[in-house]
Amino acid sequence: MMILALLAGLAGIAVLAVRVDPWMARVEELCTLVSTGCILFVMGFVCAEVTLRYLFNSPIPGHLEVSELFVPVIVFLAVAYTQRHRGHVGMTVVIENLPPKVRRYTDIATLAISAVTYGILTYFSAQLAYRGWLYDDVTMTPPYFYTWPSSGVVPLGMFLCALRLYLQMLREIAPGRYPLSAENGAESPPIE
Repeated sequence: MMILALLAGLAGIAVLAVRVDPWMARVEELCTLVSTGCILFVMGFVCAEVTLRYLFNSPIPGHLEVSELFVPVIVFLAVAYTQRHRGHVGMTVVIENLPPKVRRYTDIATLAISAVTYGILTYFSAQLAYRGWLYDDVTMTPPYFYTWPSSGVVPLGMFLCALRLYLQMLREIAPGRYPLSAENGAESPPIE
């Protein structure tokens, strides 16, 4: 039943992809702004902790835990944005030397495998985040911060990246039906 619902959702996204893509671009921009804000906060927080520790001999309790809890937020909220801009590390030496038709099929296969992988990771990371919420999971040292908000960001980022990969795959399959939107102009065009 769950697989049928997933297939129906993918078909719905395929039908509405031209409208979903600009929405996704805005969500990705917002997530990247949040991620950037978290980076700036953690940098300021670490500077404050070092200053308080070494100048005033008064460290901030739980400073390592706070910094660690922000890492998933920083990384996973920016994954889909990075994918949209084709900023992930890839094996371009081999792929760029392939004939255009072979490269197109290789890109479609790579995007499909990646989307499925991110979908599976979304499912299992959501289970882990939910379990942490049920158990009121906290950090191992005082002041015992909840870990589920941080781990809850992981499936969100994975889901957004899976959706971005799926939209890119649709664009590679049918470039005429799924053109680049104005908001999504940074993405490289499909291979003809």
